Amino acid sequence: MRMNLASLQGRIIVSCQALDNEPLYGADHMAAMARAAEAGGAAAIRANTPADIAAIRKAINLPVIGLYKRVYEQSPIYITPTITEVREIAEAGADMVAFDATNRQRPDGLSLSAFIAAIRLEFPGLLLLADVSTFEEGIQAFDLGCEAVSTTLSGYTPYSKQQSGPDVELVRSLAGLSGRPVFAEGRIWTPEECMACLNAGAYAVVVGTAITRPQEITRRFAHAAAGRA
Repeated sequence: MRMNLASLQGRIIVSCQALDNEPLYGADHMAAMARAAEAGGAAAIRANTPADIAAIRKAINLPVIGLYKRVYEQSPIYITPTITEVREIAEAGADMVAFDATNRQRPDGLSLSAFIAAIRLEFPGLLLLADVSTFEEGIQAFDLGCEAVSTTLSGYTPYSKQQSGPDVELVRSLAGLSGRPVFAEGRIWTPEECMACLNAGAYAVVVGTAITRPQEITRRFAHAAAGRA
């Protein structure tokens, strides 16, 4: 499926991810979660690992934003850190690839501009979603030709704003100056927070844990109940 970015405007993207230490880990579980998200009105799915991407691609009729979390000892970057992960994502059927677009040291030593150029050369039809943590990183990603940026990493780099909720101000700043698609992602727990991001200019909103990680949802309810006792 060739992704039409316009189909995502003003809508929700659901991140269906589970790590290997979580109860719903596995491609079959994530494909079922993606089907549920599609039935609920999601505009696209964000998915991690080639196995999950391939299973979800077969299970739904929505665009798939793919990423591959892989840890390299010599680098803090783990969201699609090298061209190797991009190849596996593309082969699995992703319509768009999400990757860490910070200026931190990449495991292969490439600069961000060289990394993006390598993707464009090998996969000219693959759309690029830059996961950023600051305004400067977002503008740089647009300047390098990425189709969209996402505030995914705000609060997850040591130099970005640390807060408990979504970085609405980063969304507003990027949307106000770039005039190009800015996705809000990170710590979005409620429909009200989702609407705050859209009202700030978000092109689309990515929601993950609040929808697809039941152990974390349960933990919030259990914590609230314990606090009342």
